[in-house]
This record gives sequence, C-alpha cells and structure tokens, in this order.
Amino acid sequence: MPEGTDTRTANVLSQAQAFYDREFSGEKYMAPLTNSWPNLKRFVTEHNLVESGKCIEFGCGRAENQDMVRDYTGTDISSTVAKHFRPDKTFVQCSATDLPFPDNSFDGGWSIWVLEHVPEPEKMLSEIRRVIKPGGVVFLHPAWQVREWAANGYPVRPYSDFGLRGKLIKASVPLRNWIVWRSLFVFSNRFLRLLERMLSKAPTKFRFKRLTPNFEKFWMPDSDAMNKMDPYEAIVWFRSRGDEIIYPASHLKQFLIRTNEICIRVRK
Repeated sequence: MPEGTDTRTANVLSQAQAFYDREFSGEKYMAPLTNSWPNLKRFVTEHNLVESGKCIEFGCGRAENQDMVRDYTGTDISSTVAKHFRPDKTFVQCSATDLPFPDNSFDGGWSIWVLEHVPEPEKMLSEIRRVIKPGGVVFLHPAWQVREWAANGYPVRPYSDFGLRGKLIKASVPLRNWIVWRSLFVFSNRFLRLLERMLSKAPTKFRFKRLTPNFEKFWMPDSDAMNKMDPYEAIVWFRSRGDEIIYPASHLKQFLIRTNEICIRVRK
C-alpha cells in the first residue's frame, strides 16, 4: 500500500482490489464507455497525442481506450484487467494514489469513471499532476455527484426490501434527486468556495464526501463508489495550483458545470 496510508484506507483498498479482480474477470461489471469516446477522441486529436504523445490512463478497467493513441500505458488496481491488453500496449498494476512513474513522464492522460472509486481522491489528483509533464494535458471525467443511496440500491429495489427507515429513504429519493433541490445546495457551496478562493491565494484542499461502498452486491452503477464530488471543486483545486482549465473555458461555464468532463493543462 502507498506510504502513509492509514489502516482504514488500506482495508478499503484491499476490499476494492478483491472486488475489481472479481468483476473485471467477467464481462458484466461495467458498460462500454461509448458515451465518453467522442469527447476523448477529440481530446487526443486536438492535443496531438494520437501518434506522438506518450499517454497514460488512470484506472483503465478493460482497456477499452487502448487504441486511442499509439503510445499507451494503462494502470489499474486490479490485476485481472491485464488479459484485456494487447502485446503492444503497456499495463501497470498499481494504486492511482501511488503511481510507480518518475515525475513528468507523460504528455497527456485521462481518467473516466475512476476518481469516485478512490478513497483519497486528492492524492490521485496530486499523482496525476506529478506524472504529467509541464504543459501536458489531462481529460478528467469521473461520475461526479454520486448519490448516497446508490450503495444500497434504493431506486432499483422494491419497498418490501426495507424496514421503515429504508422505506422513508427510498420515498425521499425522487425529491433529493430533483435537479432544483440539488441545485440549492450545490450552487450555495460553490459560491462559498469561490469566495474563499478569492480571499486566499493558497492552493485549496480538495473537499469531498466520503461514502461507504458496497463490495458485496452491485445493485446499480456506483454502488461501489467511495466518494461524492463536485466538479467545480476539482476546477478550483487545479486552478489554485496555477493550472489552466481548457474546458469548460469560461469562468461562468465552470461555475455552472454539471456532470461533464474537465480538461486541464498542467502548469508547474
């Protein structure tokens, strides 16, 4: 385990590795990332990474993106994903919070639907910045704003599965999932974060809500997620370190971002 990892995190990582080793040995755990392909393809093309860029994928799963670029390295906590790699591509088993690469190793990198499955997401973001060269680019598209009720599958299970408390939680899901209701909390928090950033020039700490993942029963997408994050939090985190947010381009679009990817040019 990475140096400095506490006992709780080490236990969660051990459970996660066993879970993904099991799930990636089959074919049903994760749907193909086809909805991300067009944007990722545009990203690698616009930044001249297809033929001449040395690229890394953080949390590659079944390596569905290994053909995006010629020089591809995929990393994952699971060892079973190695069977999905062709001989001309590189796979490294490791934790996203402790990458075994020297500083400034890659021209570009990406991560899709991974950061929400990391118990210490700020460490992963720091590792991403460390291994990407100055001027290099990153495509980051986690499942932002994972719902707290995903681990227990409240939306997909019948009321008969739950006691009184569970029934009340299930009944509250439509309201709590209503975009207007969520916006009341999201934008008030973003405003406070923006104000805090304006008053301080120091690099920000990445704030997130820790979740309890379900590694026993995969009820629905992100049942196994370990945290809930706001994409604006990531934008502020990178900007506070001097990085350029390529997309969304304007400050207003960054403030209003929903579940889209963010693209970063690392400046260090």
